[in-house]
Amino acid sequence: MTKARDIMTPDATCIGAHDTVLEAAQKMAQLKVGSLPICGTDERLRGMLTDRDIVVKVLAVGEDPAQVKAGDLAQGEVVTIGADDDAAEILRTMGAHQVRRLPVIDGHTLVGIVALADVARALPDAKVGDLLEAISQK
Repeated sequence: MTKARDIMTPDATCIGAHDTVLEAAQKMAQLKVGSLPICGTDERLRGMLTDRDIVVKVLAVGEDPAQVKAGDLAQGEVVTIGADDDAAEILRTMGAHQVRRLPVIDGHTLVGIVALADVARALPDAKVGDLLEAISQK
């Protein structure tokens, strides 16, 4: 069975919890990505920051992205997948939490990101269709 480590994008770049949202947006633009993991000074995953979070939670409410810290936008428990979890577990987790990207951890270390597109390339169309339906019910 396909494992998360087989289909993930390795070497995910973190934004520090104490870095500003402006720095995060610049890093997203540089990397051409729509989200970044938020990591603490201990290198542990604190959350995920998306371009949508920046727009809705910072810009739309008149906050200054040069003053808001990325860690301020990390909410609740981070949904992750283990590096050795199989594709079925990835599908269950994405569907249950209605997310399109999952940080992949090995122990407590972030080792990559698995996105819906990664899953779509690795699995049969029917399973991907079921996942898309589950995620789209937001």
